[in-house]
Amino acid sequence: MGLWFEELTPGLVIEHQIRRTVTESDNVLFSTLTMNPQPLHLDEEFAKDSEFGTRVVNGLFTLSLVIGLSVTDISLGTTVANLGYEVVEMPAPVFHGDTIRVVSTILDARESKSRPTQGIVKLEHRGLNQRDELVSRVVRSALFHRRPAA
Repeated sequence: MGLWFEELTPGLVIEHQIRRTVTESDNVLFSTLTMNPQPLHLDEEFAKDSEFGTRVVNGLFTLSLVIGLSVTDISLGTTVANLGYEVVEMPAPVFHGDTIRVVSTILDARESKSRPTQGIVKLEHRGLNQRDELVSRVVRSALFHRRPAA
């Protein structure tokens, strides 16, 4: 189970234990399922001539993975909805074979004015590769359930 609104206090830092190694299949499947024909993701011969020298992982896959790796510890069964994304940064590329881990920080939390059983939480998720390079930074707001009355 995730954390209730009351447990998501500003300043709380969570180093998520679940990590994920990104595969070629992840990248190709995600890119094709989302109708993204960008050759930097799909065409190794094209990508060899790019500044990266090889294919790079679709950034939207990386965004989804970084948030997904936080779900078990933070929002599994306790969130109502994502409300918005204020920051989405990709300061370094992700490549096939990179292992991503996530560190989340609670930036702000306030009671909902219109929903007394819920609260709004602002979270930052930082995705790091196996070399501890920052590959993704996401700041988002989400609506969480308050702890049910006993």
